[in-house]
Amino acid sequence: MGVTDIFVADAGSAPMRSVDRVRAVEGGLRGDRYCEGRGHYTPFDVCEVTLIAGEDVAYIDDELGLSLAAGQHRRNLVTEGVDLHDLLDHRFRVGGATLKGTRPRPPCSHVEELAEQEGVARALGEGRGGICAAVLEPGDIAVGDDVVDLGSTDRTDDIVARLRSED
Repeated sequence: MGVTDIFVADAGSAPMRSVDRVRAVEGGLRGDRYCEGRGHYTPFDVCEVTLIAGEDVAYIDDELGLSLAAGQHRRNLVTEGVDLHDLLDHRFRVGGATLKGTRPRPPCSHVEELAEQEGVARALGEGRGGICAAVLEPGDIAVGDDVVDLGSTDRTDDIVARLRSED
C-alpha cells in the first residue's frame, strides 16, 4: 500500500525520469516541471503532485496493449494497493510529506503525443488518470513509502455536530 515508482521531468515536454526519492516542497516536487514553473500547462492547469495507481498502469499495459510503465503516463507517483479516488478531499501522508487530494487528473492529448502511442488519452480515461494533490507539509518521498489516509478535509459533519451539541 504505497509508492512503487517516482517520476519527474525537468520541463513540460521533457521525458519523465525515474528517481528513488524526491522532496515535496511548497508548489510540488523539487526538480519537477510544475514546481519549477516549466510545465506544459503552466500556469493554466497545474497539479503540484500527480498520482496514478500501478494497477491502472498494469491494466493499460496488459489489457489495452499500451506501454506506460516507464513514465509515459506523465504522473509523478505510482502507487500500489491504494484507491486514489478515496484520497480526494483527504489529507494523506506519503513518506515525510503531507498531501491533500484535490481533484481527478484527466487525460490529455499532450500525454498521447509524448507517448507516441495512439489511444493513451482514452486509456487514461474512465477513472484511470489518477489524481492531483497539493503539498500541505514538505518532506521526502521515497519508493517503498506507505500512503496513509489522514482523513477528510471536509469539516461539515464536525461543524454540524458542534452546532447541534450547543442547542
